[in-house]
Parts: sequence; C-alpha cells; structure tokens
Amino acid sequence: MASDQRRIVSEGDVTAFSVYLHNYTAGELRRLSEYFLPDLVYIIENDVRAVLQELSSREVLMAWQAQSYAAWEKDHDAASAAEKLVADLLAQGQDAGLGLWKCLYALQSRWSHPNLHGMVDEILENGHNLLNEILLNEYGYVLDPELTACQEAHKAQLHEMTGDLKENAAPGLSQGPQSFPISSRYVEIKVISDRDFKKQIHHEHEALAAAGELNEYRLQRRTRTALERITPDRLFRWCPRSRRVPLSVMVSGVAGVGKTTLVQKFVFDWATGKHYQKFTFVFFFKFRDLAEEKVSLESLLCKTYPRLRAQLGKVLGDPEKLLFIFDGLDESKGGLKLTGSGSDELCRTLGDIKPAWVLVASLLRQTLLKGCSVLLTSRPQNLASLGTGVFQRVASIVGFLAKERERYFSMFFVDEKVSQEAFRYVRDSQVLYTLCYNPSYCWITCTALKPCFATRDGKPPPAPKTVTQLFVCYITHILANHSLEQPKLQVMRDALTQVGWLAGYGITNRILVFDDNYMQAFNVKFYPFLTGFLAENPKSQAPSPVTYSFLHLTVQEFLAALVYYLDYNKDNLADMLARARACKEGTYDIFLRFLAGLSHPATRAPLERFLGKLSADAAHHVIMWLSEFNCQAVQSSAGPVGQRKLMNEFTLLFESRNRQLVCDVLGLSVCLDFTKFHLMLVDCTVLGYILSCCEEVERLTLNACFIQDTGLEQLGPELHKVRELSLVDNDLKDPSMKVICGALKRPDCRMEALSLKDNAFTSDCCEDLAFALKENQSLLSLDLGKNKVLDSGLSYLCQAFEDPHCRMQKLLLQGTGLSNFSCQILSCALATNTSLQHLNLSSNMFTDECAEEMRQLILTCPYLKEIRLGFCDFTPAMEENLKKLAVEGGSSYAKGTELCRSQSAADSSGPRTPGSAVLLVLGLGA
Repeated sequence: MASDQRRIVSEGDVTAFSVYLHNYTAGELRRLSEYFLPDLVYIIENDVRAVLQELSSREVLMAWQAQSYAAWEKDHDAASAAEKLVADLLAQGQDAGLGLWKCLYALQSRWSHPNLHGMVDEILENGHNLLNEILLNEYGYVLDPELTACQEAHKAQLHEMTGDLKENAAPGLSQGPQSFPISSRYVEIKVISDRDFKKQIHHEHEALAAAGELNEYRLQRRTRTALERITPDRLFRWCPRSRRVPLSVMVSGVAGVGKTTLVQKFVFDWATGKHYQKFTFVFFFKFRDLAEEKVSLESLLCKTYPRLRAQLGKVLGDPEKLLFIFDGLDESKGGLKLTGSGSDELCRTLGDIKPAWVLVASLLRQTLLKGCSVLLTSRPQNLASLGTGVFQRVASIVGFLAKERERYFSMFFVDEKVSQEAFRYVRDSQVLYTLCYNPSYCWITCTALKPCFATRDGKPPPAPKTVTQLFVCYITHILANHSLEQPKLQVMRDALTQVGWLAGYGITNRILVFDDNYMQAFNVKFYPFLTGFLAENPKSQAPSPVTYSFLHLTVQEFLAALVYYLDYNKDNLADMLARARACKEGTYDIFLRFLAGLSHPATRAPLERFLGKLSADAAHHVIMWLSEFNCQAVQSSAGPVGQRKLMNEFTLLFESRNRQLVCDVLGLSVCLDFTKFHLMLVDCTVLGYILSCCEEVERLTLNACFIQDTGLEQLGPELHKVRELSLVDNDLKDPSMKVICGALKRPDCRMEALSLKDNAFTSDCCEDLAFALKENQSLLSLDLGKNKVLDSGLSYLCQAFEDPHCRMQKLLLQGTGLSNFSCQILSCALATNTSLQHLNLSSNMFTDECAEEMRQLILTCPYLKEIRLGFCDFTPAMEENLKKLAVEGGSSYAKGTELCRSQSAADSSGPRTPGSAVLLVLGLGA
C-alpha cells in the first residue's frame, strides 16, 4: 500500500484489532505503548482535535475532558498536548490504553500518516515476537563470563571514543576544538525514513539544503504523506517498506547536518546500555580513517579494537548479533559497488585481503558474516550512483526544527537573555534562520553573532543581514581572536589566498578531504589561526598521518569565493563564472552567493582590516556578470525550472545589496509570476528585497505557491507598489488581511487589482478590509471569491461601497456563503454607488425569497453593467423571471456562452438611468 493513501477501516476491523490487543496483559500492553511512545505523540500532535473527537465519540474521554486537552493545546502547543494526553491515558490503566489504540486504528480512514500505518503494521505483523524484541533490545543476550568481560572492555573503549562531542572553540576562548559530554550537548536531530524509497527525494533534499532552504512547513507536509519520522534508536526496528527488521540501513544527509554526531550518539547510547542491546558488539569506523592499502576484516578489527584480539573468533561466531557502522561514505577513497557486476571481488572469509570498500560491500551483500547488520552514512549525492537495493531502510537526516534550533542557541550562549535576543534576531531574519536547520550552520551563526549580542564593553558590531555578511563576521572573528599572537596582515592574506585556491579546487573537483600532497601542491602553510577554517584529522595509519578538511562545506565555498577578491585575475574569474553558469547540479550555488555578496564594498570592508584591500575590479567584474542575466527570457520559460532559476538569481541580487543592479536586471516593466512554485519563507524575504528596489511593479502573481501568513509578512512593506496582485489559493488566514490592509491604507498605494480568491479569510477580517478600502484611492477590482465572507462580512464591506469616494469598479464574491439577507444589504449599499460596474454573486445561497431585492439590485444601481448569478439556489421559475426582468428592463442576460441582448447600453461607460441595460449572467457561464 502506498503511504499516501488512506486505509479503509470498517467498524468490524476496529473490533478485530481491539480483540487482538486483548491478547496482551495489562503490563504487556503498557510496555508496547511505551515502546511506541514517540510515534503515539507524533501522530496525535498531527491533529489533536481529531483524536479528541474520536476519543469522545468512543467514550474513552468525557466531553469536558476533551475540552480541557483542547484548551491545553491552545495555551501551549500540539506536541505538549499530545504528550499529556498519552501520559494521562496510559496512567489510567488497560481500558484507557485500549481505547487510545482503537481510536488511532480507526483514524486510518481519515489520515494517511506513515507513522500510524507503520506502527499498526508492526504490531499485527510481529505479534508477541515484538515483546521479545523489546526485551532483547533492553537487556541483550546472556553471555558466558569471558565474552561478558570482553564486551564490557569493548563498551568501555567505545564510551571513551564517543563520550565527548567535539566542537570548535568559540573565537577568543581557546585554540582548537573543545569537548563536551555528548549526553548533555546532544540536540535531537530529525530523521525521516522513506517507506517508498526514490532517489529523487534525496536529490530534492540535497538541492534545498545546499542552499540552506529546507523549510519546516514543507518538511512537515512531506513527512505527513510519504515519509516516516523516526528516532535514531529505531533505525533497526521493523521497516514497513521492506516489511522486515532491516539488516542494512543507509542514513543520508547534507554536509554538516549531523550524520557523524548521530552515529556517535548511537554508539554512545549502545555502550551505556540505553538501546539495541540485541547487538552484542558494535564496531564503529570512519571511512576517512580506513587505510587505502588492502586489509582483511580480521586484521582491521584487531588493529582498531585490540582488546578483542583474544576473543575475536568467539565474537564473530554469531554474526546476527553484530553491528558494523561506517560513517562518511563520501570520504571513501574507493568506489563502493553494490551491484552484481562486482560480486567476484567480494570477500568470502574473514582472512580475505581486500580494499576497505570491498570489505564494506561484502558485509552489505552478506557474503561475509552472513546475518550481521550494517549502518552507513553518506551525503545524498552519493546515493545516485549507488545500488541502493541492498538497503532495507534508507533514511535522511533533516536536521533541526524550530525547538531544536532554539535549544541550540540556549546552550551556546548560556545567558538566557542573550540567547533569546540572538535567536529572535535570526528568526526574524529568515535568511539566517533557514540556515540553522543544519547544526554546523547553527554553530557558525552563533559564533558570528556572539560579538553582536554578547559584547559587554564598547559598541557591538552591526548584526549581519545576508549569508555573506554572516560569514564575513565569522571569518573576521576567527582572524581577530583565534590565535594568541595575531600574524601580520600580509601573512594572513597570503595564507588565505593559498587556502582559497585549495578550497576552489576542492569544490570544482568535489574533494572534501585533503592530504599533505594537496597542501604542498597549493603551498598551504598551516598557521594556528587556520584551525578556525581547516580541521586536522589525525590518522593512525600510513601513508598519510593527517588529513585536512574545512570545518564545513560552506566555509570552503566562502574561501573559494574570497580568493578572487584577494588574488584577482580577469581570465580566472571569467572562466569560473562561465563554469558556474553552465553547471546544472547546483554545485556552485552557495559559492556564487558569496561571490555576489562580496561585490558590495560595505560587506567586504570588515575583512580589509585584516587582509588589506580587496579587489574593486573583481567586484565590478561580478556586477557586470550579474547584470547580464535576462530576467524576461527566464520569466517566459515555462515550469518550475525557470521559476527556480529566477529565484536563484534573485538570491544573488539579494546578497549583492545593489539596488541599482536589481533595477537594471528587472527592467522598466516588472511582471513576476511564481504560480505553483513553493515560496519558502527565505524566498519571500528575498522577493521582498527585490520588490523594495523597484519604484513600481506592474504585476505580481503568487497563486498556489503556499506562501502562508508568515511568508506574506515578508512581502508586506512592498505590496503597495504592485498594480496587479494575485494571491489565489494560498490558504491565507485572517492575520494576512492586516498585511494587505496595511498596503491598501498607504497614501502612495498603487494597487488597482487584488485577487484573494480561494483562501481562508473569514468575516472577522472584513471590518479591517472595509476601513482600508475607505482610505484607499487606487483599487478598482477586488476578488474575494471562495472565502467565508458571509452576510456579516459583507455588511462591513458595504460600508466602503456606500462611501461617495469609493472607486471600485469590479467586485467578485462568488462562493462566499452569502444568503438572501446579503441581497438586501447590497441593494441598499449600491443604490448610491457611482463606480461599481461588475458584480459576481455566483455560487451563493440566494433563493426565490430575495426576488424583490434582486430586482432592485438589477434595475436601480446606477453604474452596474454586469451581474453574475450562476449556481445559486434559484428555482427554474425564478431564473425565468430574472431573464424577463433583464429583457423588459432593456438589459441583457447570458446562460453558458449564449448571450441575449436587447440594446447596447450595457457596453456604455457612462452611468445608467434606472431601468437601462445590465448584463445578467446565469447558469454555466457564471
């Protein structure tokens, strides 16, 4: 069954499931519920109200109890309400617990929640074996004394290896990395498991995350349809996609998102007995540490874990009790082959001597230690060329959601007031906030912002607004504070120039780890201050005792961009820009942002204090390259590819902070259309800046782009410049109306047409809209179709139409829940209106009872030329009377595409006298 399809669940199915659960004792059911506790909470927070309604209807909760939980959700949040609800029900005993399970099972008819389906499948598939699995994971196997002693020694070694979480020192504190207990510093990283794995999902995550744009709202939408959210301790639990307990698991994630931290915490928790004790021994390796020469698995284990040597034969004797973890496949020197073509190369015995990647492939293909479990981590792009059929579970790390980001800031700054101030600034920025889904970005952001918010003496530096400015802050703080003795300016400039060329070479050739040969080739001398950019990775194995990698891929990309301003060469820069423009994979997206951002003198100025003058010629070169972008041509290309290309270009312009450049690129007549393109919050921030550079915008179309209320807030200050604004089908709610009204009220508002059709506005916001319309002198057309305006909302709006200064010519109110009473309101309000010419009242609840009011509306409104009344609740006789009224009054009527006219007065631009022609549209054409 596809995970995006609801299951048809009958009452008989619910009863059968309840009978099945009655086979468990009260203690067993509670243990089962505790085992699934993260799933239960996550599922319920998806829609607390629906769960409460189901619990009430099945009398698991009384009505007043359900109301109390609903109030709790309103006062706190959905997650807190879900946790409280589950805890309270489980505390009440077996009947309440059974009731909760029955309700969730029944809700499968309404939800296609992957965690819910997976949980139910696991229970039904495994029965009481699941309880045995839970006990085994908690207590493990009974071992003989010698093997027990060996296991304890092995756990002690792993505890020592993984107990500390390494973090780079905040500038000014100390040199080199700092260590913190992982148990206290670990912030939960969200992992999603794709039940119906497709490689393009990982390409999508890579493309989004590479630009720092993985939006929480979009993630939530995805996880509630095709993707199952799981906790790290459930990676080797029963998998709905493969319908088995997996032996091989792949965890992917973009650079810095927390893959290594995740597996480090996984190993630490195993070593301390917190989970997966069914694995008697766990072996943890990093691909970057594996020797390039050939080796046997037996010798590799003895070298890495010498305490196992004496008992190694016995340890490896039960492969099904072993777990091998290999972190960082993207840093492997060899190419992992999992397809059948390489089967002859695979190991068959523990003594077979092969390259390390062959050992890994042999374990995955089960030609070596059949029955063992294997966990790999990798960046998403590696999965495209990897035969993934061997993995029974493929999961992606998507990083921090809102709560985890806030907690990280709190731990970094310690001072709660400072952390809240810094977090609030980043959250309001959006451009910086979206970066913080990635833990590495979080650290870089906090490090860069610390002088802006935690400075006690003197005036703090201005806080950054763009990603380039953020990294300029980071680099300057490193240069200022990351060395006890600050080097001379020329030394730092020369060092960063060489490191910059090394970084650029790595980006072009997709190299992340550099050995001494690379360092010598680029003449990189390792000064102490470079530890703020480059990390040394000691290796216990020859031939290279140490390798180097940049602290994060984005640091590498920034230094690769900076070098063109440190060591400008026209031909070199032209070649790089041509290569970047031609690249379709997004390899250079972040690099180009930095290149564009550094073109602004104020952005690069802080660096010049430490590095000397940066090239103005390079800045001019980049600006000229940006100005060559053909906005109109990209606009005319259909589909999301052109829209994404346009948004990427806007992001470069945003980083450049060059308002004249924006105007030159957009041209005189600015028309932007992002229909059906998912505008994330960061996109809205970028688009808001682009609009701020324009004097006037002819047309802005944002239909069905999931802009949301918070996204519209980013655009609010610039909407008054737009002549034609369309926000159709965005699920906008009443708070967004305040943003729109703010634009309409401005004395310099130029908006002439506003389409808000098919949103979630209610009558509650109509009073604000009416006041805005009274103050506005530009709007000529307003479409509120398919919103819940209702009679009460129309009453407010009509106050604006009664105003003698009203200029509105076209009003669309189709499908807005209007009743007969609204017809009377309109008839009175429009009797003196001298501007309205077109009125659409189709798909409302008008009946024959409003015949007289409708007659007055048709015959007496002075300027009204067209009324649409299709799909109302008129009887055939009423429709016939309306047609006669139109013809007898010298008007016209239309049904479908057939139009009957009695005279041409309906086309006149002047006022009508009472009884003169008005076009009346009925039926399908309305």
